[in-house]
Amino acid sequence: MGNHKVQVRLGSTDIVVNKNAFGALPIQRVSAEAAVKLLRRAYEGGMRFFDTARAYSDSEYKLGLAFEGMREKIFIATKSGAQTGEAMKKDLETSLEMLRTDYIDIYQFHNPAFCPKTGDESGLYDAALEAKAAGKIRHIGITNHRLGVAKEAIESGLYETLQFPFSYLAGDKEEELVEGCKKANMGFIAMKALSGGLITNSAAAYAHAAEFDNVLPIWGIQRENELEEFLSYIENPPVMTDEIKALINQDREELCGEFCRGCGYCMPCPVGIEINTCARMSLLLRRSPSDGWLTDKAKEMMGKIENCLHCNQCKAKCPYGLDTPNLLARNLEDYKEVLDGKVSVK
Repeated sequence: MGNHKVQVRLGSTDIVVNKNAFGALPIQRVSAEAAVKLLRRAYEGGMRFFDTARAYSDSEYKLGLAFEGMREKIFIATKSGAQTGEAMKKDLETSLEMLRTDYIDIYQFHNPAFCPKTGDESGLYDAALEAKAAGKIRHIGITNHRLGVAKEAIESGLYETLQFPFSYLAGDKEEELVEGCKKANMGFIAMKALSGGLITNSAAAYAHAAEFDNVLPIWGIQRENELEEFLSYIENPPVMTDEIKALINQDREELCGEFCRGCGYCMPCPVGIEINTCARMSLLLRRSPSDGWLTDKAKEMMGKIENCLHCNQCKAKCPYGLDTPNLLARNLEDYKEVLDGKVSVK
């Protein structure tokens, strides 16, 4: 192995992998055959850490298909969104069966609204401890989108890893979490390192993550060309340059403040608005090929904003405290102006 390959250790665990992990949420959108091909290519190219969840429909099943018979060569993290210990045990059994394995490296509570602890009434943490004692899971982790829960998890001393959104659009508070994990000797797994598709320069995203030696970014991958881009960084890791700094600063200015990160925790909407896409339409039109967003299907999707009840359920559920109904209205107005040719997004 060359010295230039960047490894990262997840806190107090014995998990040491290349600073390039595979987020297996998007593979639920491709065929089993395509998924297996992608996952095996990721392994051949040097990726060793694969993150999935019970909630990602058949993602676990596809991982099981790809890696049966080579379990010891990789690390698998999955998640349960169960609200009780009993339900979590069922989730774990399903995950083990789907992944065709008898253990999971990191078992994570999936974005709970509170921080599970020993002896609490949910019974979640105790169920995880029991599974750990039985050898079914090796490490207990937590994922979140709420700063408060993440902080509590770090302070509790109960978790070996935290998974949280972290990209160059993150602010000081997120950087404090990374620092907090480092002090607590906890692993930090960065989700949404491309900020749900708003960051289009993956080398800049990689170079930003590279500044934090305890952060493992997981890239959501569903296409071969995306995978090859990330695999190329194993041999040639991008580093921070003045050019990348300038690009990051420009993006930060353009995207600072009120923008929807597309996490979807506001969903479902009582009138069927696809909030996590519609509330970022203005950005998507300008930061990805706009033609894909000007189809009849997209017009119909945006048109549903007209039916907004202003019930504020989405606003109440937004982990980033956005005024979602207002954001939807602004995005619709901008969208109409783009359609009418009053505003150019080319």
